[in-house]
Amino acid sequence: MRTLYIRIVVVTLLIMVTSSVVAFIGSNLYYQMILKPSNDEKNTEIARDVVELYNEASIGESSFFEKTAKLSYQFYVTDGKGAGTFYGEEFRDRTLSPEVIRSVLNGTTYHGMAEYPSTTFVTGFFSNELSNSIGVPIEIGGVPHAMFMRPNVKQQFNEIHILLSVLLLLTIVFSMLIVFFSTRYLVKPIRELTVATKNIAGGDYSIQLNENRKDEIGTLAKSFTTMSRQLMQVESMRQEFVSNVSHEIQTPLSSMKGYANLLRSPSLSKEDQDYYTKVIESESTRLSKLSKQLLTLASLDKDRGVTKSEPVDLTKMLQALIVQTRWLWEGKDLAVSLEADEVKYIGHEELLYQAFENLVTNSIKYTPAGGDINMSLYKEQKGITFIIEDTGIGIPPEHMEKIFDRFYKVDESRSHERDSSGLGLSIVKKIISLHHGNIHVKSLPNRGTTFTVTLP
Repeated sequence: MRTLYIRIVVVTLLIMVTSSVVAFIGSNLYYQMILKPSNDEKNTEIARDVVELYNEASIGESSFFEKTAKLSYQFYVTDGKGAGTFYGEEFRDRTLSPEVIRSVLNGTTYHGMAEYPSTTFVTGFFSNELSNSIGVPIEIGGVPHAMFMRPNVKQQFNEIHILLSVLLLLTIVFSMLIVFFSTRYLVKPIRELTVATKNIAGGDYSIQLNENRKDEIGTLAKSFTTMSRQLMQVESMRQEFVSNVSHEIQTPLSSMKGYANLLRSPSLSKEDQDYYTKVIESESTRLSKLSKQLLTLASLDKDRGVTKSEPVDLTKMLQALIVQTRWLWEGKDLAVSLEADEVKYIGHEELLYQAFENLVTNSIKYTPAGGDINMSLYKEQKGITFIIEDTGIGIPPEHMEKIFDRFYKVDESRSHERDSSGLGLSIVKKIISLHHGNIHVKSLPNRGTTFTVTLP
């Protein structure tokens, strides 16, 4: 299996090799198109200066060219009749056509450097060949000769050639070492992420990653850490949810079992029998209501939006709710009022009814006898607003953020409410969210609570 580390190393080395080849080809093209003509022109001028210097010198041919060759030049001097004489470093290739020699003897300058054939990987500047030279006419002892000259590149660049070779070698070696170690550094956080992923898959969410990096990997580490914390919260919520469901189901079941055992007593009076039967019936109703609410939440959790939309007359819906709950609020001698515009809304009628019903019944449940419940419904430019305000027992500030959590109950007095499951406000929140709306709450202990619902 190819690891990411090996892939990065191989790709980086391939990039280095490819870049080197492209750079070499580019340099060669630059030499062939620009430097070679310039080099030919420069050496032609030097060759003519050598001829002029020879004419002014008072020494013989051999001494002059031997001393001049020591200045890092190579010469070939011939009168076209004999083999000619070479001075300085040996030419690797002494091939030169007789036509070129005759042309120079006749006074023509030979531009061998400019006319040297172009090749892909060998620059003519380093080709130690007689044909890669400059030829100019020169008169020696009154006899026309042809002088061919080229710089002794090996001698001129010997030290720098060694320096460049060492530099190139060290560059390659250190580049490879840096690639190996830097790649390991780059891959290390990814390996840590892999280990963290396996830990999360195994149920361990307490991971710690380095989030100090300012690059994409640092951003990924931060996102991954955030995800792990969210998963930890989800897992905690799931466990709490299961615990709460088990508790809420176990309580009525235990009560029903206990009273069912009591009903077996042969000495049980008619009054006790009726009372125990009513308790079992009440607990059965409570259990049925709880299962219905759980199914409702499960169904709402599956939906990403409202699947059924139709015109809903919210004003008539609230009026019907007041009538249907009349026996509840009249029994507690509550004053209930509704101030509403004519409001129609496109939404899911059954879900909206359930949300408003939960809010109304909650207010009735937690408002003491003789209290007030005031509702208002009106249209605004931003949407529709519904407000329900009561003079009930209120909610302490420390509980405000959790009242929409599932199975959450504000205090011990509410926890012992036999008909309270702690799911009502969760269902309201979910229904309003599915309609892309918002719900807010304001409350003061022993002074009342106000719920505000806004629908776009």
